[in-house]
Amino acid sequence: MIRVILPAHLRALARVDGEVRLEVAEPVTQRSVLDALEARYPVLRGTIRGHDGGPRRAFMRFFACELDLSHEQPDAPLPGPVAAGAEPYLIVGAMAGG
Repeated sequence: MIRVILPAHLRALARVDGEVRLEVAEPVTQRSVLDALEARYPVLRGTIRGHDGGPRRAFMRFFACELDLSHEQPDAPLPGPVAAGAEPYLIVGAMAGG
C-alpha cells in the first residue's frame, strides 16, 4: 500500500482527508503512483501533470525520503521505504512570488 500526501487544494478537490492509500503494482514508480492516483480520483487528472500523463505541471514538486524527486525520470523506481508503505510520497504545490 503506497501512502500519498497531497497539498490541501488537491485534497479538497478530490474530497479526501489526510493521506491517500493506493495499491500500486511493482515496480513502484512516480508514473505508476500518479496513474493509480488519477484512476482513483479522476478529478485530479491534469492538476499534477499534463492531461495525457505527461510531465509534471509547473510548480508541482515530488518528495520521498527527504529527497526531491521532481526532476527524476517518471519510470525510475521510488525509494524502497515508499514502495513498502513505510514512508509517504509527497506531492507539494511550490510557491512563487516576489
